[in-house]
Amino acid sequence: MDKIKILVVDDESRMRKLVKDFLEREGFIVLEAGDGMEAMEVFYEEKDIALIILDVMMPKMDGWQVCREVRQSSAVPIIMLTARSEERDELQGFDLGIDEYISKPFSPKILVARVEAVLRRTHGVDAASVVDAGGIEIDKSAHMVSIDGKEIELSFKEFELLAYFAENQGIALSREKILNNVWNYDYFGDARTIDTHVKKLRSKLGDKGNYIKTIWGMGYKFEVE
Repeated sequence: MDKIKILVVDDESRMRKLVKDFLEREGFIVLEAGDGMEAMEVFYEEKDIALIILDVMMPKMDGWQVCREVRQSSAVPIIMLTARSEERDELQGFDLGIDEYISKPFSPKILVARVEAVLRRTHGVDAASVVDAGGIEIDKSAHMVSIDGKEIELSFKEFELLAYFAENQGIALSREKILNNVWNYDYFGDARTIDTHVKKLRSKLGDKGNYIKTIWGMGYKFEVE
């Protein structure tokens, strides 16, 4: 496989160097940007960026603005870094289509592990893997979902959640199990992270959103009617 390219966006040069050193040690190509405007310039110039690591608080153009602009044209995975740990910031991030959310200070080894987990899901899928669930067709290699032949737009994390549900039809899944499998690490945040994603996913699936059943006090079950 060609070397994977990652864009690191942070106005603190020491933070960029720290993240870059750890990622390059694992064989990634790392591009840097010191503010949001520079990040967008790099993003538009480099068409094959596989993942963005993005700081929230930056001059000229903050991380939220960068994420909104990127999401207008791309579903590239985004890991958001922030010095703030307020719950509403985290939920806002997921609403904007952010895939992972890490509060500073953090262990660089943990960041690398999460980067690798996201990239395994985007680059390590079976090319022949197509799942059909009651009229919902999930093409894991192309990262595409269609309902009754019509393609729908899902964020990276919504896609992963739907694929996990479809592969575990009829099985009651706790929130903890969903977090550990879809987010691929032990997540210590609020379970409402999942509820937020399920609500948006149901909405995008239309009538077929009813396939996702709520099991009160526990989690969810995907069941084709």
